Amino acid sequence: MTGPDADRSGPGRSGTGRSGPDPAGPSPGTPVGIVGAGTMGQGIAQVALVAGHPVRLHDAAPGRAKAAAEAIDARLGRLVDKGRLTGAERDAATARLQPVESLAELAGSGLVVEAVVERLDVKQQLFRELEDVVGDDCLLATNTSSLSVTAIAGALREPGRFVGLHFFNPAPLMPLVEVVSGFATDTASATRAYETARSWGKTPVACADTPGFIVNRIARPFYAEAFTVYENQGADPATIDAVLRESGGFRMGAFELTDLIGQDVNEAVTRSVWESFFQDARFAPSLAQRRLVEAGMLGRKSGRGWYAYGDGAKRPEPHTAEPAEPPAYVLAEGDLGPAHDLLALIREAGITVREEGEDQGTRLVLPGGGQLALADGRTSVEFRDVVYFDLALDYRAATRIALSASQDTSARTVAEATGLFQALGKDVSIIGDVPGMIVARTVARLIDLALDAVAKGVATAEDIDTAMLLGVNYPLGPVEWSRRLGRNWAYALLDDLHRRDPSGRCAPSLALYRHAYASEKRESAS
Repeated sequence: MTGPDADRSGPGRSGTGRSGPDPAGPSPGTPVGIVGAGTMGQGIAQVALVAGHPVRLHDAAPGRAKAAAEAIDARLGRLVDKGRLTGAERDAATARLQPVESLAELAGSGLVVEAVVERLDVKQQLFRELEDVVGDDCLLATNTSSLSVTAIAGALREPGRFVGLHFFNPAPLMPLVEVVSGFATDTASATRAYETARSWGKTPVACADTPGFIVNRIARPFYAEAFTVYENQGADPATIDAVLRESGGFRMGAFELTDLIGQDVNEAVTRSVWESFFQDARFAPSLAQRRLVEAGMLGRKSGRGWYAYGDGAKRPEPHTAEPAEPPAYVLAEGDLGPAHDLLALIREAGITVREEGEDQGTRLVLPGGGQLALADGRTSVEFRDVVYFDLALDYRAATRIALSASQDTSARTVAEATGLFQALGKDVSIIGDVPGMIVARTVARLIDLALDAVAKGVATAEDIDTAMLLGVNYPLGPVEWSRRLGRNWAYALLDDLHRRDPSGRCAPSLALYRHAYASEKRESAS
């Protein structure tokens, strides 16, 4: 349930509030049924086995469950080789694994998890059949990543015992599990699923049934903003990826990550979320990515995506500016806001910092008269002789900084700005005059979607940050990022972006507006 009445107190968030089966997680001896013997089904089966459950593995394709059981046994053997399991533990787990040829053999299971093809009709039919097989106290769960948990449960006689258990691939290694309550999910069923995931050594997060759940909903801007910069000729993929990694602190850039995921898979998730939100512009797919998919350039698996792969393929280098002389001094007007650490770094580099005023903005004046300002939602062409620099997760640790200038920015200002950051030990990438640049616009939009999800009861702020840290390895959760950057930072940047591109793609949410306005109101009152 999404709205003001959503219960945010724990994993039992649901639309009915009815009680259900005993909310305690299943004991290790409780049989678990897994339907679907593909990659995800095998991974979930392995997790349940290692947690001590008898596992019955079924697949509609004859012989596939048996082959999957053999593959699981081989993986458990490799864990023994690595010292992560003893031989006795492997033998006991293998003895608990039983491939079965019919759904009827799942009778007696305390939990059945489905990991079959992502088609609503197929999943609904499967769970209708399971209802006739398992007992009334059996928890039914889907591992869907793109379909509505509520819609799947809508075909059941007892939808209250149905829940989403969204594992991430590879399930044995990834710690995160999204526990998704559909509109009709009983509180006890959601709690039981949550405790099950926790007893299996996972980190569960509770969320309401919303397109993309937590991770796939909130992560869309990470890809979308990188593609937008590219589509607007701001920078090439290698440069954008390098800035996201070396300045933003992300483990991978958007282009290399989508090549790893598969362009078809990533684009399908984006399109599914976009369509589920009634083509909300904030979730719009990328035309450039669509062209890649149409061309069959799907990434690593096809040998070509944004980058080339295979024997002899070389990754293009990011744009890096030639060495430039640093300025003798800078004049600091204001404290630079989120970039305030730069002043100490500049002094440590032996460059004089002259400070003037306290509230005159977040900018540096260079000896030639040009200005250096932290990226906001405006463009360099709007001002005389301005260079913008991008947001960094940690300016001291960052190894690369992006600069943005317009055709009207003087060559001296660009050179002085370049030399300044090079003197701080940073590689410099000069990109086009793109408002919000790369890291700043990406982080602002992640913050916006996160706070919007909290306001709509999708999940708690804590669970959202946990999900983004564990599910996609972000350097900070978006809510924590907001705390560090200031309550109105993201709103101000997105409001500027929206004014320059009123398509709605970057329009700040009502939740973000309230977040920023509350901050301003408290400050004025004080």
